[in-house]
Amino acid sequence: MKDLIRKLVEAWGPSGYEHHVRQLIQAEVADVVDEMTVDPLGNLICRVGKDGPRVMVAAHMDEIGMMATYVEKNSGYVRFAPIGGLNHATLVGNRVRFEDGTIGVISAHDPWNTNRPEIDDFYIDVSDGNGNGAIQAGMPATLWRNMEERGSRLIAKSMDDRIACAIAIEALKRLKTGRKKKLPNEVVVVFTVQEEVGLRGARPAAYAVKPDVALAIDVTHSGDMLKSNKMAVRLGGGAAIKLHDPGLVVPPAVRDWMINRAQADKVPYQLELLSGGTTDAAAMQTARAGVPSGCISIPTRFIHTTSETVDSNDVEACVSLLVGLLRNEAKL
Repeated sequence: MKDLIRKLVEAWGPSGYEHHVRQLIQAEVADVVDEMTVDPLGNLICRVGKDGPRVMVAAHMDEIGMMATYVEKNSGYVRFAPIGGLNHATLVGNRVRFEDGTIGVISAHDPWNTNRPEIDDFYIDVSDGNGNGAIQAGMPATLWRNMEERGSRLIAKSMDDRIACAIAIEALKRLKTGRKKKLPNEVVVVFTVQEEVGLRGARPAAYAVKPDVALAIDVTHSGDMLKSNKMAVRLGGGAAIKLHDPGLVVPPAVRDWMINRAQADKVPYQLELLSGGTTDAAAMQTARAGVPSGCISIPTRFIHTTSETVDSNDVEACVSLLVGLLRNEAKL
């Protein structure tokens, strides 16, 4: 699974430009799903089974990035606007990659300013020393780093939310290889687009899928860092079962469904109450007449930086929990 994770997190795909990631996922799941379609927004919709409660699982393919808005004349400097939630305090000195492979470096008018500068103070250096420049206004880029390992810790630029894509892919593969009888649920795994810019892919996907229950898979903050906000989630503590965030109050029936499954399968888990941020579940719950929705979360440090860090043991726990939920009838 580690090779799959590396392939996904090192792929290029800011919000609205997920096509490279989608192609990778299509190749991975083609042999393990019964049906695969791409909707008009670019969501990849994968179906397994056809009877029983319809369970929708959403993992978003996009990552934060930036859009070139203006190229300074004869300088090799590019002004940009954010795509998603860029953390201004972490930008200076970071590398970015455009779709054509051009690597740039972010700087600011006053890079030593201890206050967080406005986005207009930043620019990207794409100069090549020869006066050549292929970057034009309207070209998107992402932050750029390769994945690294430190023991059980995996560190990469886009764990949010490619680690969830990897979990969903692995779950589909295990459902296929471990299927001795017909699945009791109709499982619809949707790899969504444009989550980072307003949950834009999940809502229309849920409208089309018409699920009986929905689950997002996404990263969440870790409360085990020095002087961090108090939060009962830590790296290595297992799958995080969401109870609440600013966009979602998980229905008790969904909460109990997830907790009971984790306990029955002896999957290590922890309970998540997130004070900032939300997931595709917030969009899915309001589709059509309403969908009971929850979320399996992966504890993550340094979210929205080039060093998003997860623990491989938590990743395995999330896979095991998801497979257990999908292999057993979703009785709420």
